[in-house]
Amino acid sequence: MIDIEPQGMQSEPGTPATDGRIPLCVPKIAGREWEYIKECLDTNWVSSAGSFVDRFEREIAKRIGTRHAVAAVNGTAALHIALLVAGVEADDEVLMPALTFVAPANAVRYVGAWPVFIDVDPQYWQMDPEGTAGFLRSGCSVKNGSLRNVATGRRIKAILPVHLLGHPVDMDPILDLAREFGLVVIEDATESLGALYKRREVGHLGHMACFSFNGNKIITTGGGGMVVTDNGAWAERAKYLTTQAKDNPVEYIHHAVGFNYRLPNTQAAMGVAQLELLDEFVDAKRRTAAVYAEMFADTPGVSVQQEAEWAESTHWLSAIRVDPARFGMDSRRLMSVLATEGIQSRPLWHPLHRLTPYQTCHAHDVVVADRLYQECLCIPSSVGLSSTERTIVGNAVNRASCGDEGVIG
Repeated sequence: MIDIEPQGMQSEPGTPATDGRIPLCVPKIAGREWEYIKECLDTNWVSSAGSFVDRFEREIAKRIGTRHAVAAVNGTAALHIALLVAGVEADDEVLMPALTFVAPANAVRYVGAWPVFIDVDPQYWQMDPEGTAGFLRSGCSVKNGSLRNVATGRRIKAILPVHLLGHPVDMDPILDLAREFGLVVIEDATESLGALYKRREVGHLGHMACFSFNGNKIITTGGGGMVVTDNGAWAERAKYLTTQAKDNPVEYIHHAVGFNYRLPNTQAAMGVAQLELLDEFVDAKRRTAAVYAEMFADTPGVSVQQEAEWAESTHWLSAIRVDPARFGMDSRRLMSVLATEGIQSRPLWHPLHRLTPYQTCHAHDVVVADRLYQECLCIPSSVGLSSTERTIVGNAVNRASCGDEGVIG
């Protein structure tokens, strides 16, 4: 963990040096990563075959509680494969939140399908079950035995809820709608490994789920992703597609278009080591969120993301919402002020229905996502963030609210 002394910041082994700056979210290498990766190097198992790939899959499945897990090179590849396995086809439509990273929308387009953007709720910032129900009941009809979007005529095939910033979506209403309308539910859990929904592990709520192990995620393999499911046939198909659809690897027979999506053994080794520390990492994230909530409790115009009583968020990224009329500046001005003090921050994602590739896609009554994009700012949330750094970040925000934009001393 990084400690800050009067003469500057010094980091212990396992946490990247910051040169006196506080980054938004960096990995922490604090377990048996060196040992496990060295084993791969010593045994020459460094590619997509090797014992750590299978072990990482088993241990992720055990943690989530699913019967199967299939590793992939990144979270986007996992989403792509999950959509294919679920039977999403060209010109189908997939419901997803308007506010999220672009990866799930891109994955929908990879299979030739189209996203339909649903607004997020104003309290927890997650895909809104009421908005989802409103679209399905008022904007769709059954035609030729399939559910169709009245506006586009396309078949609705799946719902892709994204657990944003580590907080679960309210899944029970989503799952009820999926049963009512015959839809597949694929959880994008890429930001939420370790989160709980009504005491159930996120990732074991829908028909399938996908995780990411990018460098800024709670645990990392540098890159990497995972598809998890209880459906054995789907898992077998996912593994088949991620390994170039090899029907006869000796004679090089392939009966389908496959993908080179298998996770390398060296990265899986790192994932196994990181997974051993998951609970410790989640606790650190939650402590950071709690400190920020306390520090901003009386700050005019600043609020933090709320946690539902039915949820246990990982707080992958801690984000604040800035009311410029009360705070005295907007979120982008605050981002600039924090940058002058060596504190990295960033906005939430640009609403997807506003992006050039997706402006022609259907967006159902999206209002909240636009406001959150304008008003929210993600602030430092690294697993290794020290108590001193949390205080520095909180004080910098509070000082800005008082109009004092001086440098941290």
